[in-house]
Amino acid sequence: MFRNSSSNKKEIKNGLYLVSTPIGNLDDITFRGIETLKMSDYILCEDTRISKILLKKYDINSKLISNHKFNEKKNLIKTIDLLKAGLIISLISDAGTPSISDPGAILINECIKNNIKVIPIPGPSSVTSAVSISGFSEKFFFYGFFPEKKKTLTDDLKNLSKLSSSIVFFVSPKKINKIIPQLKQNFSGRKILICREMTKFFEEFIHTDIDNLETYTNEPKGELTIVISENKNEKKNSQTLSESDKRLITDMINKLSIKEITNLINRGKEISKKEIYNFCIKIKNEK
Repeated sequence: MFRNSSSNKKEIKNGLYLVSTPIGNLDDITFRGIETLKMSDYILCEDTRISKILLKKYDINSKLISNHKFNEKKNLIKTIDLLKAGLIISLISDAGTPSISDPGAILINECIKNNIKVIPIPGPSSVTSAVSISGFSEKFFFYGFFPEKKKTLTDDLKNLSKLSSSIVFFVSPKKINKIIPQLKQNFSGRKILICREMTKFFEEFIHTDIDNLETYTNEPKGELTIVISENKNEKKNSQTLSESDKRLITDMINKLSIKEITNLINRGKEISKKEIYNFCIKIKNEK
């Protein structure tokens, strides 16, 4: 089914390859991803026990190096030396695209500093998979996992609630019940998609209104990817004409055109041009 990689190492350039791996179903890996892993001299992986399941299925026998958030700095010099020596190294995470809320950024930046090629091998991603079935805006902001500090979380959610795009979060099953009240407080009126165990046998997708969210009676199994819809009530939150604005319009109504007044009042504010126009017409008709 796959080419014999032992005689084809010249087909790929030396460097660091970021190979996306399945987020659940092992059949989701790409042909190119398999070929790259087969031709790698070393594969950096978070948990060798998890990675071996995938590698065994596709008869990939490259040497493994454990590389997780607790030892990635320790591995840095050794890995850079191997890459400088002309070896091919792949970086994979337990699931999905490497360096997205997973180890990798430290090594990637060091490779860039040393002019070592970094090549992405695209594939599965829980982020784009969740957004694609959400039905929400295709413009999205990816946040990742929630922080440990409560103040940081409170401040971040407050700022994120001002975004009009969809927002994607990763949530640990142990934290979901603590997060739900915060989501309801900051994103009231919006919709939410909760994805659990994506591409696996017991995958689950819950579409609901954030205001209707309830805490889990039993802790859910598997990490959650959640998508919050865009803020469709954004226009309702726009500013309205103040009394000073109205007085200014009344003074200018016979001196400037309605278009000029509208542009002047709207400048630097979030007032609907339609509201300004309608008020101008009202004043004009009264005079």
